[in-house]
Amino acid sequence: MANYYSDHPEIEFHLNHPLMKRIVELKEKNYVDAQTYADAPVDYDDAIENYKRTLDIAGDIAANIIEPNSEAVDLEGPHLENGRMKYASKTYENLDATRKAGLWGISMPRRYGGLNIPNIVFSMLSEVVSAADAGFQNVWSLQSCIDTLYEFGSEEQRAKYIPRVCAGETMSMDLTEPDAGSDLQRVMLKATQDSDGTWRLNGVKRFITNGDSDIHLVLARSEAGTHDGRGLSMFIYDKHNGGVTVRHIENKLGIHGSPTCELVFKNAKAELCGSTRLGLIKYVMALMNGARLGIAAQSVGVEQEAYNEALAYAKERAQFGKKIITFPAVYDMLSRMKAKLDAGRSMLYQTARYVDLYKALEDISRDRKLEPAERQEMKRYQRLADAFTPLAKGMNSEYASQNAYDAISIHGGSGFIMEYKCQRLYRDARIFSIYEGTTQLQVVAAIRYVTNGTYLAIMQEMLEQAQPSDEMKPLMARIEGLVKLYSDAVDTVKQAGNNELHDFLARRLYDMTADIIMSLLIVDDASRCSELFAKSANVYVRMAEEECVGHHCYIKHFDASDLVNFRAQDDNSGETQA
Repeated sequence: MANYYSDHPEIEFHLNHPLMKRIVELKEKNYVDAQTYADAPVDYDDAIENYKRTLDIAGDIAANIIEPNSEAVDLEGPHLENGRMKYASKTYENLDATRKAGLWGISMPRRYGGLNIPNIVFSMLSEVVSAADAGFQNVWSLQSCIDTLYEFGSEEQRAKYIPRVCAGETMSMDLTEPDAGSDLQRVMLKATQDSDGTWRLNGVKRFITNGDSDIHLVLARSEAGTHDGRGLSMFIYDKHNGGVTVRHIENKLGIHGSPTCELVFKNAKAELCGSTRLGLIKYVMALMNGARLGIAAQSVGVEQEAYNEALAYAKERAQFGKKIITFPAVYDMLSRMKAKLDAGRSMLYQTARYVDLYKALEDISRDRKLEPAERQEMKRYQRLADAFTPLAKGMNSEYASQNAYDAISIHGGSGFIMEYKCQRLYRDARIFSIYEGTTQLQVVAAIRYVTNGTYLAIMQEMLEQAQPSDEMKPLMARIEGLVKLYSDAVDTVKQAGNNELHDFLARRLYDMTADIIMSLLIVDDASRCSELFAKSANVYVRMAEEECVGHHCYIKHFDASDLVNFRAQDDNSGETQA
């Protein structure tokens, strides 16, 4: 019987990474829960076995319940009844299956009913669920919003809400408004207090994923007269209290199982989460980083499924007396799809490991003062997580669209027919590089690490610490050459001293950064397991070389005076040029 976890040994490979022992040690706090909870691990090996069992259960449900339901969910979608959102009927079956399997409250401590599973394993679970149905992955993975409540809410709020999520209640994060998309500083949903101190929310939220969920985290303007991020706070809204109706459900291109709602708040009772004025500055940033990693995992799941569909079709489809998988034009596409998948997955899981390490230390700091070495460790991994997150989200979301596009190409005319899954994967994937911060915003988030030398230092450290196998040493030498080109390209842009030029060329520097770091990661994977990753390493490094050499050439030969040819408007008239 199919299993979306065990059918792909590449996932389990990442459970054996050298950083896993430290992650588990910190997450389990030296296994003290084993004294109180029967299901808590007693040592590292026991913890890893727990993770594998959880992944195996999720893989079984994904392959044999969620995926078979996916087409029906795509066709039916959610609908509106008397101001309430109703999921597609098969979505309720998916929710029931994941609840009965205990796949909720994944990251939460056991004292609240959670599984205390690290973020990397949650990312693996998200990937597996997304491969089955990316729309349902949204509904299920938004349980991770509880991490923000756990981190910034009061103990009373934790005890009140976390067990409910662990039991399977759904969540959403209500950020976007009609006039505040990427620019969240413009959020105007009003938060006011009654005379008894009760908070009330009034206004409209738009494009809210899973918007009629049970528990919401809401960004609202608590400080009257303010117009920027400093006047915003985070609130907890409980659907049971009423006061919010669904005005509209968007009719979307893809991810039909994931309802995208417009919400109307009318004196909705809410609780302040954390302190006032920190909603955007602190809490949403934490919420968004977690969401971006979730989209990276969602993207990898679709990358995998698109590759699976394309490979299976290419093996069966014959033209001119041959299976099309034997044609260079086809196996070139397939090899690139697999290389992007393997390198993108490696980037996702490396980022998740960095998040786990600093978040676990941060959690420990709530119970005791960290030792100086622990504090330095926390700061180091937080910097790495912050630097890697925009690469993991941006690149994987682009790769998902590219893999889905190529899957249709390999199917030929059949790929354009609605009965084939690849068209749905293509429709689903298109949103990944848009929501939770477009790829352009990931570039904005990453570019400071380009110009301040952070990424170059990471590359150099990875090169110094690399232990490539003999088979991988030629590829490592090629990557070293790319790092030199990268350093030269960065210096060229910095020395130009032109902000517009800097912003214009930022995407090319971002792509070079990700290409090189993912090349280093996939070569490391191939050095540890040639059987799984050698082919992808060879293909990916060549792809990176092709792209980095081209970007370097473009940057070196680009002059600020050339920008006039690219501007959409004439500087003098303000009229759009033809």
